[in-house]
Amino acid sequence: LSLSLSLSKMATAVPLVSQLSPETPLHAPKLTSLKSLAESGALTSIPSNYAYSTNPNELVGSDPEDTIPVIDFSLLTSGDSDQRSKIIQELGKACEEWGFFMLINHGVPECLMKAVMDGCAEFFNQTEEEKREFEGKHMWDPIRFGTSLNPKKDKVFFWRDFLKLLVHPEFHFPHKPTGFSEVAFEYCKRTRKLARDLLKAISESLGLEECYIEKTMDLDSSYQVFNTNLYPLCPQPELAIGLPAHADYALITFLTQNEIGGLQVKHNGEWFDVNVLPNAILVNTADHLEILSNGKYKSIMHRAVVNNKATRVSLAVSNGPSLDTIVSPAPKLVNSESHPPAYAPIKFKKSLELLFGPSKH
Repeated sequence: LSLSLSLSKMATAVPLVSQLSPETPLHAPKLTSLKSLAESGALTSIPSNYAYSTNPNELVGSDPEDTIPVIDFSLLTSGDSDQRSKIIQELGKACEEWGFFMLINHGVPECLMKAVMDGCAEFFNQTEEEKREFEGKHMWDPIRFGTSLNPKKDKVFFWRDFLKLLVHPEFHFPHKPTGFSEVAFEYCKRTRKLARDLLKAISESLGLEECYIEKTMDLDSSYQVFNTNLYPLCPQPELAIGLPAHADYALITFLTQNEIGGLQVKHNGEWFDVNVLPNAILVNTADHLEILSNGKYKSIMHRAVVNNKATRVSLAVSNGPSLDTIVSPAPKLVNSESHPPAYAPIKFKKSLELLFGPSKH
């Protein structure tokens, strides 16, 4: 990409999630969740404002011939240098060819993963009045419960409710349901440590110093977001969408879910259903890692489809640089002739403002 193209990309499509409609303050006096609508018993078809597709086959995914790579995190931390070297190569290949991989033996206790997913489900199971207490008025609010993306602006509504929280460098969290905040705090701390360790290995896989990403992205003040989504049963899942095709901002995203699938990943131009291994964490490379790697590791498009059999709950934890970090291609990965810089430097906060509008600070 030329520098002018990359500037254009930064202004219009980075993060790629900006293909979703931008958010503005919500002024509706009362928010009604999709869960309440879906469970009212009155729905035999979706309301017209939820009709995303007119082609029943558009949202069908297939099983890939090659499965999403599996990375054994324990081999990255083992004392065997040969094993570590081999797994770093596999990690680099997974980032370059897929942009998604399943992380196993990651050290986050199974009981903690279950507890945080149970907490997410319990939050959505609260009454409308209880949840409304945490309704966000502005995109940059550190605690924000809502439905779709922005009901005041969305032309087509997404079949989901969400709770989005800023959890680092400051931890913001609802005080209800009881115990959820404490469990989530521990989960966020564990996944933040996991992200740092994984980014060290990713740094090495790019041929950089182990601590290059950690230092240049100022991970001590990393911007970490906890985003849980509820996708209720849908009477016409072939016409509605949970989340349309998008890519993630930040460096890497960790995704977990209840036992219900719904994630689809675009690979080699085709959409594939993702079947996550039990207790694995699904990791995807995001926009700002694509910039840092000068395009070697891509931020891959993915989407969430819905079903008429069971409610899906997912949790995406986004791990980014600090807000004040200027993200640019690593100098070692730039060569003026064969690998010119594909992206213009940009402050992480500025890229979020391109997405979400000006911050309040």
